[in-house]
Amino acid sequence: MTLTDAIRQGHRWLALVFTTSVTANFVAMALGQPPAWIVYSPLPPLFLLMVSGLYMFALPYAAGWRRRAEG
Repeated sequence: MTLTDAIRQGHRWLALVFTTSVTANFVAMALGQPPAWIVYSPLPPLFLLMVSGLYMFALPYAAGWRRRAEG
């Protein structure tokens, strides 16, 4: 497994963690005032999703830059 494959797989798992934490957040809000750790629990996976998503977004452009630099 290459680094890109691992980042892609991690991105998928992070999406599941993020979705679960957002769902838990809505459920907790429906039951009353939730504790702060539930309210802010989606933020760490969201940040990691942003980083891995930007990496995967830039991959095709980086490949193009490398091709132009070689040729």
